[in-house]
Amino acid sequence: MKVTIEQLYAIYLDHSKISTDSRQIENGCLFFALKGDNFDGNQYARGVLDSGAAYAVIDNEEFAADRMLVVDDVLLALQQLALMHRRKFNIPVLAVTGSNGKTTTKELMNAVLSRKYSVTATKGNLNNHIGVPLTLLGISNETQLSIIEMGANHQGEIAGLCTIAEPTHGLITNIGRAHLGGFGGFEGVIKAKSELYAWLRKSGGKSFVNADNQLLMELTAGMERVLYGSHGDISVLGHARQYTELLYIDWESPVGTIALDTNLVGNYNFENVMAAVCTGLFFNVPSHGIKEAINHYTPSNSRSQAMKTQRNSIILDAYNANPTSMKVAIENFRNVKAQSKMVILGDMLELGEESLAEHEGIVKLVEESGFDDVVLVGPDFVSAAGGRFICFENSVLACKWLADQNITNFAILVKGSRGIKMEKVLDAL
Repeated sequence: MKVTIEQLYAIYLDHSKISTDSRQIENGCLFFALKGDNFDGNQYARGVLDSGAAYAVIDNEEFAADRMLVVDDVLLALQQLALMHRRKFNIPVLAVTGSNGKTTTKELMNAVLSRKYSVTATKGNLNNHIGVPLTLLGISNETQLSIIEMGANHQGEIAGLCTIAEPTHGLITNIGRAHLGGFGGFEGVIKAKSELYAWLRKSGGKSFVNADNQLLMELTAGMERVLYGSHGDISVLGHARQYTELLYIDWESPVGTIALDTNLVGNYNFENVMAAVCTGLFFNVPSHGIKEAINHYTPSNSRSQAMKTQRNSIILDAYNANPTSMKVAIENFRNVKAQSKMVILGDMLELGEESLAEHEGIVKLVEESGFDDVVLVGPDFVSAAGGRFICFENSVLACKWLADQNITNFAILVKGSRGIKMEKVLDAL
């Protein structure tokens, strides 16, 4: 039967478990038959009902049958349903975006704010036009605060996500040289990411801003904002100190200087930690709770992880990479004290016409850094290196070569875009 959003919402209230994957069906769930380039969820609607779904939301009437809810567009219906649900709750909704560090920052914020509140936050990096609605539909009557991560690879995407989530607060971690192809260059990245600020200006929301970042300070001039960073007359002040590869921070808290001993690699995570501290203080999380949350947080999923194998110490930061994050990771690794150092770097994807030049810039930085060994992985690095370093077309070939070298007693940085699968080299280290 064809349903309105209001009718669909009434059904959702009785069947609040949502699935968009026909392979993962829970009894009584509501299945949304989304379409992609290579699949049509409508074709699986009958099967999910047989697997235990209560209803299937479809947009092709040819598949209509009992317990099939027909809408004009399944994706649009999912987004409209999420907006309707979000408007039922008068709670803070904190949006987080940025070129680098947004998932780590979101996880740190979640850890801190959960010390005081029942928080519904984006799981993993489900931060797109599908993931954001799913997170919003996970808000329950127990939820006191929601954290919504927003990703984008083209202009207008953040603005669209804001119209679904209607955030009351927002934070941009930074604006760097990521997804340059989709955004049409760095100026396009600035315009796209600042769409969150535009929403907050229009809606009277509040932004949390890294005072050390001149660009973010300029973009938020005249807005309601709370400042954090390492210097100046700001709300939340901290100072990074690094005795090992891990990050340590002295935070000037309301009760005196507090040592934050994180499990995160690199001073480049300073701004992510301070963002979590700032939002925690703003929402009145006690200082000791903030400290415990930060100190107990352990990164996962190949993000800024420090690990030791039987033979080597490894910094694994292979979930994502762009020229900005690659540069700071290399510069941070230069400062790590170790007898022997190796960098194993994979291609940075989605850089469009600027890809070769950006990879050449990283090759030059690596060359100037004087590491003991350098291995580059991916066709763009192969082209950019011009034979100056050991290079492989893919991580599988790199892993085979590394396994034959018996690398021992090295500090090793492993970084690259997710699509290059740099975690595969760990087996050889």
